[in-house]
Amino acid sequence: LVTVDEGLARSRPRLLGDICDFLAAHHNRIVLVAPPSVLPGGESAKAGWTVAQDLLAAIDRYHIDRHSYVVAVGGGAFLDMAGFATAIAHRGCRHVRLPSTTLAQADSGVGVKNGMNAFGKKNFIGTFAVPWAVINDYELLASLSPRDKRAGYIEAVKVACIRDAKFFEAIEQDADKLR
Repeated sequence: LVTVDEGLARSRPRLLGDICDFLAAHHNRIVLVAPPSVLPGGESAKAGWTVAQDLLAAIDRYHIDRHSYVVAVGGGAFLDMAGFATAIAHRGCRHVRLPSTTLAQADSGVGVKNGMNAFGKKNFIGTFAVPWAVINDYELLASLSPRDKRAGYIEAVKVACIRDAKFFEAIEQDADKLR
């Protein structure tokens, strides 16, 4: 079952067709149970239960179980919501993330935290669930604004400062190119 962030689908009109074409080319190993669904992304995806319930309803409708995969393609908040819904359906379905922003590729796409906002608090309800796979496709970054691209670079610098001095030195060495 594939679900795509609405903002990404809008900015990349051929994306849904490309997903269907790719999966059709691999039909002997992958069965797409329904056309990719498009759900709201951004913080609104996590702000209430509507979007998560829509994904949970699709998981139920298409008989997705713990041996099936839910593929989410989108930004960080969208991946948080999809990861949460996938983690609570059947006490955990296999979840594949395709983060579509540099920030999501550096943060939520590769993380294990899934969350929903509630009671006026960010990520108040959530789970820890390791994704089955994370695919960082740089082609998904093509439609990003320069501001959105920089957001991910900032996250990479933060992670490098906290955990990886050599990575930080490499970023520092390539700062002019990154700028």
